Amino acid sequence: MMLRVASSFVPTRAVAEEVVQDTWLGVVRGIECFEGRSSLRTWLLRILVNRARTAGVKERRNVAIGSWEPAVGPARFHGSGAWADPPVRWDDEVADRLAAGALASTIRTALASLPVLQREVVALRDVDGLTSREVCDVLDISEGHQRVLLHRGRSRLRQSLETELGRT
Repeated sequence: MMLRVASSFVPTRAVAEEVVQDTWLGVVRGIECFEGRSSLRTWLLRILVNRARTAGVKERRNVAIGSWEPAVGPARFHGSGAWADPPVRWDDEVADRLAAGALASTIRTALASLPVLQREVVALRDVDGLTSREVCDVLDISEGHQRVLLHRGRSRLRQSLETELGRT
């Protein structure tokens, strides 16, 4: 999990591995400073995110700004904001492990295509199973911002999967 989180901030796996190693060194050196105000996992991931962000800035001097286009086309909603045609459940149609494996690859690709903060929030919540509060603590964001990023990330992910799987 630490390697995956670090990889979302830095350009290469090698740099992500260095960040994870540096995080463990920081934990060993600073464990006596742990005050227990959060879980040990949250504290550890917060250290990781801080170190990964620093390494990411050093490694990648130019960061592309995400597009300002909506996550899902406005034609998919009524004027009230509700879905015009609710997304079709596709998870029940996965018949066997081969199809599930191919689907997992598609999901990983779609997740990697999300803007950085959306990808981080979706991955921490839906892949790593952190709570909303833990994600806010790890990424140092507000509850509201976390909810918006999670909604937009999940919406883009769903749109990408529907497009990839040939469903609308």
